[in-house]
Amino acid sequence: MTAAAPCVLVIDDEAQIRKFLDIGLRAEGYEVVLAANASEGLAKAATRTPDVVILDIGLPDREGHEVLAELRQWSQVPVLMLSVRDSESEKVRALDAGANDYVTKPFGIQELMARLRALLRNRPGEPEPIQQRYDDGHLAIDLARREVHLDGQPLALTRKEYAVLAMLFRHAGRVVTQQQLLREIWGATHVQDTHYLRIVLGKLRQKLGDDPATPRWLKTEPGVGYRFLTGVL
Repeated sequence: MTAAAPCVLVIDDEAQIRKFLDIGLRAEGYEVVLAANASEGLAKAATRTPDVVILDIGLPDREGHEVLAELRQWSQVPVLMLSVRDSESEKVRALDAGANDYVTKPFGIQELMARLRALLRNRPGEPEPIQQRYDDGHLAIDLARREVHLDGQPLALTRKEYAVLAMLFRHAGRVVTQQQLLREIWGATHVQDTHYLRIVLGKLRQKLGDDPATPRWLKTEPGVGYRFLTGVL
């Protein structure tokens, strides 16, 4: 029996963007539902139960942040935010409010597809895979054993370095904000102490031999957070 195609709800007031995404998504085998404003989008989210939502921040009737807040009251569907606004504060606001990822317009369709695949791997309604191990032939992470190896050799990490790497790996392919990392690892009283995180990431990258300019595993989303790369993005 063939599995049902994932359903993507696109909420965007720009007709050209809706058409572009409709064609691109259907070509990749997705079912697509379109909405031109917040009211229509929320109604279709309730009636069509999409597997993922692509939500524009600048809607004519309501801000995308308001739509996200209302959606999060009754649904944990993955949400990818779209916006022409490229400011760090906008990205952080969206991610901290419950968005799962953020893409700035204009964007490439292949990047968007890769982001969607990352979100859909853990979509609601399916058992979330417990990813305990990673091994790409160079870097090996074993969360159960709390071990990290680089090119076959044990990598000595501090508790904070290991905690940061493990948290990013558990959310592989997705952005983890600085505030989320600081709250989880350092505690709620340190969510503004971003220098702690920069120091730990710097040392972690040195030990991994990971160049931030051309990252292999740890990608910086400037002013927002970090993403663990696994070859899917």
